[in-house]
Amino acid sequence: MTRELRSARYGAVLTFVLAGLMVGTMTVRIPALTDKLGLSEATVGTILLAWGLGALVTMQSMRRVMARAGSRTVLRAGGPMTALGLIGVAFAPDLPWLLVAVAVFGMAFGAVDVAMNAQGSAVELAYGRPLMNGMHAGWCVGAISAGALGSLAIAVGLPFTANVALIGLVSLPVMVLLGRTYLPEPPVTGTVAAVKRRMPPIVYLLGAIMFFAFMVEGTVADWNGLYMRDELGAPEAVAALGYPVFEVGMLAARLTGDRLRARFGVRGMLTVSGAATAAFFAVVLMAPAAMVAVSAMFFVGLGVATISPLTLSLAGTATDTPGPAIAQAGAMGYAGLLLGPVAIGFLSDATSLRTALGIGVVLGVLIALCARLLPRTEPAAVSTLPPAREPARVAA
Repeated sequence: MTRELRSARYGAVLTFVLAGLMVGTMTVRIPALTDKLGLSEATVGTILLAWGLGALVTMQSMRRVMARAGSRTVLRAGGPMTALGLIGVAFAPDLPWLLVAVAVFGMAFGAVDVAMNAQGSAVELAYGRPLMNGMHAGWCVGAISAGALGSLAIAVGLPFTANVALIGLVSLPVMVLLGRTYLPEPPVTGTVAAVKRRMPPIVYLLGAIMFFAFMVEGTVADWNGLYMRDELGAPEAVAALGYPVFEVGMLAARLTGDRLRARFGVRGMLTVSGAATAAFFAVVLMAPAAMVAVSAMFFVGLGVATISPLTLSLAGTATDTPGPAIAQAGAMGYAGLLLGPVAIGFLSDATSLRTALGIGVVLGVLIALCARLLPRTEPAAVSTLPPAREPARVAA
């Protein structure tokens, strides 16, 4: 194992950490943002729509960009831009400026999300064994840190602007430095044909599973705090704990996910994950008190954690060009991240937030059912690859 390859692995993991930290910081302080600008739940839904549309627009173009530029180039540009976008969100003085800043933040993050998963796939292929769950564990570390720092900021009276701006300012130089660690990828031969070629059916099935999983993750991230505060009467500091507890569950699952994949396969893991997500989301909605719901969030995170890394890893091995395949599945998944929280916002206005969040139970069931359509034998499984070699031989 070479020093350069180890550096690339650590750099990829740290990229996931910072992405989770930046996105998590914004989401856990949404209640404070509503207070700062006097926003209604429907307006919060509009803000999340702008964020999701920004990410989705970028992702829809990423098949071509990834084929031409590769994940290293995209990350070197998109990482610092994401940090700058977060700083813009922090200092937005009113709703129009906030919508612009959130859209820019979403567009930059959309590029980073696809590229960091493609970079993770490149490192995984170079190592010759499953690593994607471990990469996504880095996201959980960042999100947990965001929740803990957010709760601390609330406790000491640090306002939304100072908290979010500080995270953006710290993340900016680190993202720049990480650009030196990324692996280059092999050039894609026949770039135009590769971009236009229809992906194998399994890529679209994996994208649908990601769509449902990301709806669950987005719903928890964006509405958990308001649900705990407004429906269960939790203080804001307690309400902010639901998301980091959810991420602790995700972290625990992802730290063991690569070993479990080798033993049980993607199909079996996704089936169990979907069923567990549905069951424990129902516990959250039926909880009589906030602390019961917070505790149940751990198990929701445990259930949903491995779905996105498993689907992205499998998509990356479904074709000879992992970047465009991951971009396709990722774009489908992030359509769920876009639609889920927005739908919750408008449904909660029509009914109640508790009733609207019932969609999480339905999504878990859909994940389990779709997983049964996956082939029992994984195509081009990472576990069958040869051991890692020099990074220079992996990339031209």
